Amino acid sequence: MKLTKYILFLSVLAISSVKAQDTVRYTGKTLVNADYHHGQLSPVMGVHSIQTFRANREHPELAENFGWTYNHAPMLAYWNNKFYVEYLSDKVGESIPPGQTLLQSSKDGYTWTKPEVIFPVYRIADGTTKAGRTDVAKDLDAVMHQRMGFYVSTRNVFLVLGFYAISFDAKDDPNDGNGIGRAVREIKADGTYGPIYFIHYNPGYSEKNTRYPLYTRSKSKAFVEACKELLGNKLMTQQWNEEADRKDPLITLQKQYKAFCYYHLPDGRVVGLWKNALTAISNDNGKSWPENASRAPGFVNSNAKIWGQKTADGNYATVYNPSEYRWPLAISTSKNGLEYTNLLLVNGEITPMRYGGNYKSYGPQYVRGIEEGNGKPADGKLWVTYSMNKEDIWVSSIPLPVNEKASQHVNDDFGKLAKGKELELWNTYSPLWAPVKVENGTLVLKDKDPFDYAKAERLFPAVRKVITTFSVTPKQNDHGLLEIELQDAKGMASVRLTFDTAGTISAKAGARYKNFMKYTAGETYDIKLKLDAFTRFYTITVNGKEVLTSLAFQPVAEVSRVVFRTGDVRRFPDVDTPADQTYDLPNAGESAKEAIYSIKYLKTEGF
Repeated sequence: MKLTKYILFLSVLAISSVKAQDTVRYTGKTLVNADYHHGQLSPVMGVHSIQTFRANREHPELAENFGWTYNHAPMLAYWNNKFYVEYLSDKVGESIPPGQTLLQSSKDGYTWTKPEVIFPVYRIADGTTKAGRTDVAKDLDAVMHQRMGFYVSTRNVFLVLGFYAISFDAKDDPNDGNGIGRAVREIKADGTYGPIYFIHYNPGYSEKNTRYPLYTRSKSKAFVEACKELLGNKLMTQQWNEEADRKDPLITLQKQYKAFCYYHLPDGRVVGLWKNALTAISNDNGKSWPENASRAPGFVNSNAKIWGQKTADGNYATVYNPSEYRWPLAISTSKNGLEYTNLLLVNGEITPMRYGGNYKSYGPQYVRGIEEGNGKPADGKLWVTYSMNKEDIWVSSIPLPVNEKASQHVNDDFGKLAKGKELELWNTYSPLWAPVKVENGTLVLKDKDPFDYAKAERLFPAVRKVITTFSVTPKQNDHGLLEIELQDAKGMASVRLTFDTAGTISAKAGARYKNFMKYTAGETYDIKLKLDAFTRFYTITVNGKEVLTSLAFQPVAEVSRVVFRTGDVRRFPDVDTPADQTYDLPNAGESAKEAIYSIKYLKTEGF
């Protein structure tokens, strides 16, 4: 009898263990320190972060011709050998009318077109009301709110979608199920767009009282078939959940979990992910789900989006903000799509928020990748898009397989590396006004952005003793700033050299700087930096002459990367910064006098 009970106990335990394991979970030991924008996470080697759009109220011609400063919720697709980014835009703050949706495209992910309006401002009929509110519309425009951006049909018809919502004031929810409807149009291979239709109306709306006809009115059979195909795809329409009527039969799981994304496991099951790291598994391709989603064990994620997908190397990745703040942007990878074992950095920058506004959160946030069926980039990388501060739009490319360790020391001469592949092993942060590029056989960092900087960093094997050699050619000596740092895996700097605004090269020494020589515009400086991290002593040699022996300003056990950055380290915001910024920064739309720095080579070696 005791043996039978014992066997039964083991069986129940085994079943419980299997059920516990059969969910997305994080089993790694790395956690974020949100006191740092980068969270003290090790970066994925070779990530390139590119700003596609920079808001500008003062000079809208340099932005999207409107000067609107709330830009958020970007979506990403790759079709017909092009990347496409769609994002919503409000004039000043979140869900405060008017709102519209814009579209950008790029052949390579680095150079993007100027945004075009894909879904324009929509005037709501005077007298319109909304369930649960006493407001009556008068001279009111809609706002956009979309959790789904693109769909590529089985016959290769490319659809772009957006949702027209009603928001009466700054606290009114546009995703309460009481909006107007979901708009759709075709993006054609020649770059033109088809007419705007509604693919689905919310209750109370139809062709009779809306601006656009139902998609079935289109004369294009291929377009109509693509729309019908989308309407029958339960995984795609699950993304419509929040904006749809709360009892809409198109939506399988009608509980108000937010920002759905999904991917397939090897056995055909589907993993669903929502905000707050909620997760569930569907056994029938989204036709049914468990009654309740559960929080993924081990995952740290607040109310920003989490993105998950199967990657081109056969593994899986989730990209999200692993903190109670919307920074940093990180990636975790999995071999089987369920167990995630690491946590690495994608983007650890937060540029100053230039324009205040309703619900504008700090940080790189609301990340989305390319949904299954919406294209596979030719380079085989994992691409994601996100907003910075709900103000500017960015993309990042992440090489596969995901790797955070350099296998050998650096020996990069940009004039000798394969053209077009010079930065494959470099991490770059490249704003529109502070781009990072290789030009004429040199790495060039330009900067005319008073609020941001260019950054290029190169990983090497972690060592206690290192000799780093590189050249710097400043194009000016009366403005601009270049900082060069040796850092450890957590982003802690040990040595910092500076080409400052007064024509001086200096080194950080505790709270002060040691000025050790002047520099001249246009002259090349060959620099050798020899560091022993244990003793903290380092020496600097410039153009063959030893110019400084000093102590590292911060102790680290080892160093493993070189950073070139055209600006100071940023500490704002921090975990105690108030959530809402109501003010604009002075001269937010103005540029500075451009500074340019060229780097011909970088080499590292142990000693």
